[in-house]
Amino acid sequence: MLWNFKFNVPTSIEFGNGKVKLVGEFAKKLGGQKVLIVTDKGLANTGILDKVIDPLKEKNIDFLVYDEVKPNPRDVDCQKAYEQVKEEGIDVLIGLGGGSSMDTAKAIGTLLTHGGTLSERYGTDKLERDITPLICIPTTAGTGSEVTSYSVITDTNIKDKMLLFDLRLSPKVALVDPELTLSLPKSITAATGMDALTHAIEAYVCNVSEPISDSLALHAIELIAEHLVNAVENGKDLEARQNMIVASLIAGLSFANTNLGSVHAMAEPLGGLYDTPHGVANAIFLPFVFKFNISSNPKKFANVAKKLGVSSEGKTDDQIALEGAKLLEELANKINIPKFSDLDYVDTKDFDFLAGAAEENICTTVNPRKITKEDYIELFTAAYEYKGSNIYA
Repeated sequence: MLWNFKFNVPTSIEFGNGKVKLVGEFAKKLGGQKVLIVTDKGLANTGILDKVIDPLKEKNIDFLVYDEVKPNPRDVDCQKAYEQVKEEGIDVLIGLGGGSSMDTAKAIGTLLTHGGTLSERYGTDKLERDITPLICIPTTAGTGSEVTSYSVITDTNIKDKMLLFDLRLSPKVALVDPELTLSLPKSITAATGMDALTHAIEAYVCNVSEPISDSLALHAIELIAEHLVNAVENGKDLEARQNMIVASLIAGLSFANTNLGSVHAMAEPLGGLYDTPHGVANAIFLPFVFKFNISSNPKKFANVAKKLGVSSEGKTDDQIALEGAKLLEELANKINIPKFSDLDYVDTKDFDFLAGAAEENICTTVNPRKITKEDYIELFTAAYEYKGSNIYA
């Protein structure tokens, strides 16, 4: 293969226990005199928010807190937040939390420097200037948004997730502090961990992958396979937490420079229509899409399976890869990810709409195997009808 690629790391990364204490110093360096902290009410009611506020106070930096972030952030909420703060003279943003908080901060930053509405910026390279300088502080190990140039926002008119993608969306600084994830509940640890795993796998197998992203993705897969279950079951295990958040970080760097695939193409409209947690949706569809895609490149899928823990002795690449699909389903079961049919709000009559939205999703264009709306309907149906029998034969 003759490679032709570029690799960007526009974000300065500070990784380690206690790194959140540097937030005041970096806000100052970015010219911050009045900072907006973007977070959710759950975090606002914990001591984690104080870990951000105290360093700002030490540097005499004025701040406001916007704590209305919701999962699968909606365009109308981002617009409302912008309207509330646009006259406040905000010169630095801090995204504190999971992907929803960081994506909301990116959206607010876009509106602060561009005005208008988010719908005018959907797509690739639609920004005319940098967003308000952004510091991201992840408190989950899943999204990788602290190092990506994406913001995924639910458009409430069409009930689907829309993408803003531009290097100008990139955070200036990522403060990645494993200690901030120690209090994360089991269900969120599980869902966000599967989100990170999906990022790594899809970045590696998509048809625009390249050698740097491949190396990062494979290492992330290996780390998650080794540490996710322990992080879920023993949340205070700092080593497990550290390995999971570094895996999320490097998976983010990987897909930020490549793309994803049909798991995300299915998960995003599900979140847009039903507000399903993104990591849960990814985990549900990952084994089915993995199996569907094996024929496109059995060797690559076998490589993923081996990183997941499949033995390769005496087996073909196809056999190894198929066992990888089974391991993915077993991993989801082990950490109590619900099955698709367990989501009682799902209506099979919506599969045609969901499949159509998946087909139109940009991730479909880079899926390693050509996939149609009819294929998506079959995958939604297979996932819904799966009750634990052997779908891997």
